[in-house]
Amino acid sequence: MYYLFLANGFEITEAMAPLDVMRRAGLEVKTVGVTGNPVQSSNGVTVTPDLGLDELDFDKAEGAILPGGMPGTTNLKHSDAVTAFVRRCFDAGKLVAAICAAPSVLGSLGILEGKKATCFPGFESTLTGAEHTGAPVETDGNVITARGAGCSLSFGRAIVAAAVSPETADKVLRDMQCF
Repeated sequence: MYYLFLANGFEITEAMAPLDVMRRAGLEVKTVGVTGNPVQSSNGVTVTPDLGLDELDFDKAEGAILPGGMPGTTNLKHSDAVTAFVRRCFDAGKLVAAICAAPSVLGSLGILEGKKATCFPGFESTLTGAEHTGAPVETDGNVITARGAGCSLSFGRAIVAAAVSPETADKVLRDMQCF
């Protein structure tokens, strides 16, 4: 089970595009409401999450995904439940993925130390200990980071490539007419 965390002010494309790619690849993904139910995106789209924070099951977790957006990223960073879950996933070798401003959450947790990472321009200083590459998407071990909304499908592809296979990821994007 992959958990995709939604906090008020999240970037809709950075959450829904990877979610769609992952589900098309057959991955079990649940959205988690961090700031209640429903959750409102940064541009006013209201989403009903699948679960609340109290329904997380670490034993079933295969990874944690953090979309960016503001103030969504700040809300994720200030949630002790989210940061503890993400840290625990990383420490257990499970997938941890963040896009746009959300890699700053990983940086604050020390997860990016010695890793290649990318983020939305202007957030480079929050990637504590990382080698900032500026790439659209960066995968380093069990950590995946991406630059922003325009990289959302590629971010989803990277997650599927890590979780299933690059071939499956490419097939999903081909079927979606991405190339």
